[in-house]
Order: sequence, then C-alpha cells, then structure tokens
Amino acid sequence: MSKINKVAVIGTGVIGAGWIIRCLAHNKTVYAFDKDIKLKKNLILEIKRAWPFAKKLFNKKKLNLKNFHFFTSIEETLKDADFIQECATENYALKTKLMSIIGKHAKKNAIISSSSSGLLPTRIYSKCKNPERAMIGHPFNPVYMCPGVEIVPGKKTSKKYLNQANKFYKSISMNPIMVKKELPGYLADRLQEALWREGLHIINEGYATTEDLDRAIEDGPGLRWSLMGTFLTFHLAGGKAGMKHMLEQFGPALKLPWTKLKAPKLSKKLASRLISGTSKQAKGKSVAMISNIRDQYLVELQKLRKKYENKIRN
Repeated sequence: MSKINKVAVIGTGVIGAGWIIRCLAHNKTVYAFDKDIKLKKNLILEIKRAWPFAKKLFNKKKLNLKNFHFFTSIEETLKDADFIQECATENYALKTKLMSIIGKHAKKNAIISSSSSGLLPTRIYSKCKNPERAMIGHPFNPVYMCPGVEIVPGKKTSKKYLNQANKFYKSISMNPIMVKKELPGYLADRLQEALWREGLHIINEGYATTEDLDRAIEDGPGLRWSLMGTFLTFHLAGGKAGMKHMLEQFGPALKLPWTKLKAPKLSKKLASRLISGTSKQAKGKSVAMISNIRDQYLVELQKLRKKYENKIRN
C-alpha cells in the first residue's frame, strides 16, 4: 500500500475528535462518522478550540477544513478510506457488532484499528471480514497532543498490516509502541490502573486527598517519568552500578505489603471524596479552561523534551 492519506474516524467523542485534529494537522483527508448530524457542530467547535495548540506543536500555518467530511452513513464514511480508526464506546458487544459492519463496507485492504483502551482485539474482530488487517491503536488523551500509540495485534493480525499501521502513525507524528501480543489493558493502562487503584485505597482510608496524591506525582516521579519512564529512572537510582545495585538495595522491599492491587469498593463515600477533591483542585475553572492550560503545557513540554531525549536515546 502506498502512503495513507484517506482516514475514516468512526465516533466523534473526545478520542475521535483528537484523531481528527491530529490527522488534519498532517494534511490527511478525514471522513468522520457519527449517528447524529447535530454532533458535527460540537466537533467543529472542538477542532477550532484545539487547533491553536496543534498548529503550534506541528508548525502548521492554517486549518484546512476542506479535508474534513462528516457523514451519518457508515457506508459513505468508509468507501474511500485506506485507514479506519474506530472510537466507539468501550463495550465488547458494541465493538464486535460494529467491526462486523466496518469489515463488510471497508475496502478489502483498508486497515482497521480500534482506539480501545483495554479490550482484546481477537474478540473485537471475531466477526470482522479480513481480520488479518485489524488491530488495536490505543492513543492517549489528548490524542492531538500525546505522541504515544499502542499497536496491539490480534491472533490473526498479519505483520504486513502491523508494519503499515506503524508507518501511518509515524506519518502523523506519533511514536508507536508495538505490543508483542494481546493482553487486557495493554501496557500503559495496566500501569495507570495500578497507580489509580493504590490511590483509591489511600484516599478511601483517609491518608490523603486527591490533591495530595496529584502533587506527590507532579513534584516527584512525574517530572522524571516525562523524560525517561520508570525503569531508566530506577536505573539511575542505583548510582554507578545502575539497576544492579538498585535491585540489591531495594529488591527486598518488593516483599513488603506496601501496595494493594485489588481495587477498593467504589462506595458513595469514596466517590464523594474523589468528586469533591477534584472539584476543589479545579478552583472554579471549566474543563475547557483546564484543557487549554494542559494543551499549552504539553506543546511547550514536548518541544523542551526533544532537546533532551535525543541526548539519551541517540
């Protein structure tokens, strides 16, 4: 397959909108599908809200909405697409049915990728035509800012299509992570889930607020993780001997009952603490206002990170 320029995005919620913005920023022709034409207005508003940040990150001059097409017919959306990014609700029954429809109407060799954040591709594509061209392409929110995407194969996915998807994602300035085989939750969400569950226990037992835990990450591990992740960070913690000494020194702590990976019950009391805590942190700012602050930060952070990651990785 030659360079992929025609992309269908199925579902225009937060994730779907993010894919659309990223693709438009890379001059792709985008065919967007949603069941209600009224959603088009909200989608265009979100594209225009996020565009100044995408424009700055990708050094683009203007937004070309001539490359954007909205449909309420899935057949119309799919007919010319070479790459399909599905962004429907996280539900096996819904996605399996949807993939059956997509497989039926998509071009024979069009790649089908699901934005699922944890479901198994083999199950999602169990009734899809030509499942060898189907996979997971799990992004991170906001999709138009974060370069990470986890490519997860199903049992029938062929290497040929995985390689094509890898090239496509790189063409829209993403850094694909090729997951070796399917597992629930993939990589990043399993790590996030462990941190989330432990945080729920700490809040549930009254040791800290949501703000305390956010600060614990923001002012400590989070600063390091944005450049080098968990393992290289721990390698440095071992001093001159690196990971070898780190394991010798801190390895015994793995036997200590510090963490509780099983999640606590999401009781009304715990939910109330989470809701009131995050509301307090927002300090009256709307989600849109905080999103704008986050996006500007991510633009500047990624530009700064590029200067330093090349020194580590090259």
